[in-house]
Amino acid sequence: MSESGYEVFWGEAVSQIRSFLTEQEFSIWFCNLEYLNSSENRITVVVPSSFYRDQIRTRYQNLIENTLKDLTGKELMVEFEIRPRIKGESAVVVPVTDLKKTNFARERVVLPSSQEKKPQPKAPHPQLREDYTFEKYVIGENNNFAANAALAISKNPGTAYNPFLIYGGVGLGKTHLMQAIGNYIHENSPSKIIYSTAENFTNEFIQSLNERGMTAFKNRYRQVDVLLIDDIHFLENKSGTQEELFFTYEALYNAKKQIIFTCDRPVAELKNLTERLRNRFERGLNVDLLPPNYETRCAILKSKVESGNIPISNEVIDLISKNISTNIRDLESALTKLTAFANMVHQPVTLEQAQHLLRDVFASPRQANMSIDLIQNVVAKYFSLSANDLRSKKRAQNIVYARQIAMYIIREITEYSTTEIGQAFGGRDHSTVMYSCDKIGERMKADPTLEPTIESLKRLVKEAGAKL
Repeated sequence: MSESGYEVFWGEAVSQIRSFLTEQEFSIWFCNLEYLNSSENRITVVVPSSFYRDQIRTRYQNLIENTLKDLTGKELMVEFEIRPRIKGESAVVVPVTDLKKTNFARERVVLPSSQEKKPQPKAPHPQLREDYTFEKYVIGENNNFAANAALAISKNPGTAYNPFLIYGGVGLGKTHLMQAIGNYIHENSPSKIIYSTAENFTNEFIQSLNERGMTAFKNRYRQVDVLLIDDIHFLENKSGTQEELFFTYEALYNAKKQIIFTCDRPVAELKNLTERLRNRFERGLNVDLLPPNYETRCAILKSKVESGNIPISNEVIDLISKNISTNIRDLESALTKLTAFANMVHQPVTLEQAQHLLRDVFASPRQANMSIDLIQNVVAKYFSLSANDLRSKKRAQNIVYARQIAMYIIREITEYSTTEIGQAFGGRDHSTVMYSCDKIGERMKADPTLEPTIESLKRLVKEAGAKL
């Protein structure tokens, strides 16, 4: 097979993949790929950066290779060669769409930027961060479903997934994903979009009552095409605001306008929330964001290093990714600290320097506390059990009691959702975790000796984490 022998198959594979991706998703990831050459069992494709390479591998490599196998009948491996695009150069790829044609061709036209006819970009939305886009949202196992649902909503707001609720712990990218939807819709349509936190919504509502401006308030929120409200857990115990949001929701939903919320936990865990509003939150699609795994943490840091031209090596990225497992915000904080140091000394940060600068972060109980395994091991040892006992289906009274205490402590000192905790205890559902936590809370009121036991276990967990 000649070097260009698989080029036509590559073009057809890309064309087929395009047919079931949104235009946004396709343009983000496939318009930056370029066929280079091939051998008997391999196709080499050019990508503009290692970030793109890692993202294509994670998201699409299996899809690409399976599509190529269907077309060629052979197992072909897709490899990537990094070639940064020259500034001012734009690749326009025309994929082959019919393999039955005898004149196979795939053309790449390079146009200088001065000859390109580009539409004038829209002014940024005043309430949305410009950098909160899909292009800068790194997708991994922890957020794959949520990100793809968000892409689908961006393409057809107000249709299938309405309302859309994203929940998860602090710093996992809920606001980024929500605003990415808003930015995409703003860029591609004349839709009226409002973004607000639940706290701001509440404050505006109270102010409108005091100033007799309810009509203006209602018109502001009920005459939009897309409503984005962040942190709805703030609405707990605020019955008046909940009622106003309910009527706002009803007006928008009945008009087929897109509604998107974020929350730090599943809606079922929100207390002092009216049942009808809870029902509306749960009516559409609810997705959770989990803490990023090691590979995703690396991809996030590499993305930021490349986009910011930061002098941080892969070895340092690996060090941060292995030692910070909490959330994206903590990863960014560590990277910012190293970047500031590099700018001060005017040289790249070494591995030894990074270990020294981040030693307090790596040793903090906060990082260790995110390990459910650690807490399970500490609690199990305290009660002369094994961690496997806590994760098992065993119903012996002493095991159930220790299991409930472990769940309670995890909820108290970590940011894991009840869904994540339930999965770590043998695949139990979130309602079981909620019941266990409530049970221990009630028992602490009746048994004065239990609270000191809980506090002692928390201290043992922190001490164990500090030794890691």
